Amino acid sequence: MAKSVGVTLSEQVFTGLVVDHKLVGELRRFPADDDDYGALVELHTDALVKTICEQVFAATNGETGIEAVGVAVPGLVKNGVVEEAPNLPQLKGARLKDLIEAQLKEHGISAPVTILNDADGVAAGLAARYGKLASMIRVWTIGMGIGHGRYPFTPGVWEGGHSVVTLDDKETFCGCGGRGHLEGIMGHRAMRLRFLDMEPEEVFEAAKKGDGRCVEFKRLYHKALAAATATSIHMAGPGKFFLTGVYVGFVDLPMLKDYTQQMVKMSPLQSYSLEVVEESPDIRVIGSAVSAEQAAGV
Repeated sequence: MAKSVGVTLSEQVFTGLVVDHKLVGELRRFPADDDDYGALVELHTDALVKTICEQVFAATNGETGIEAVGVAVPGLVKNGVVEEAPNLPQLKGARLKDLIEAQLKEHGISAPVTILNDADGVAAGLAARYGKLASMIRVWTIGMGIGHGRYPFTPGVWEGGHSVVTLDDKETFCGCGGRGHLEGIMGHRAMRLRFLDMEPEEVFEAAKKGDGRCVEFKRLYHKALAAATATSIHMAGPGKFFLTGVYVGFVDLPMLKDYTQQMVKMSPLQSYSLEVVEESPDIRVIGSAVSAEQAAGV
């Protein structure tokens, strides 16, 4: 049975020991105090690498024979290098694979390290949970930003959250500075900039009560996600799409399905499906470990 460690970084570090694609023991969380939520952005690169390695070592709980370590980060990753990381800017340019492997050896762990995008980790974790490791699945992660994950891993950029979904010149709320992006509509930061007098949660509550401005935005929100999903279908074919993340509760699945159906009309492409699943750090950690095992040929 494969024995590996999965790590995922977002506002916190979650780490766990994974054996035969299942979490063994407790999931570790850093910082453990909810009052320190989001504190990772304040750590410089060396401190963050040290924290990751300490969490990996602790997660092994004395187990030996670790065959792979997977570390999922929010950003653009290529060959173990974090080329862009808007939510953890201190990682931009970091040769994270080399840095973590070197420090883990000091802890007696010589397993190969795989660095991957966090949404790809979610996709792998969902594939493991639902017995779809032999299938292609895609996932939208709806959080502070919008992630697009794909399993199995295929080299590419895959920054689906920056899909262009509108040609409106006024749509400039995306954190990357680009115009018309999905994240510029659905991202938490983008919504706060758009509604300076309301929090995102309040916008969707007001939409339920019939507030005209909020109802119109809810339609835009779902049309944007449908457009990005339809684009993915037209480029890569139909299949299973999962939706998850901290703010997945904003999604009205019937509305999303309706808009997507309006955009995908070719009959060979209509065998897709959309499913909302609850956000789970366990899935993210397992997916990171599974991805690392596959990359290492375990």
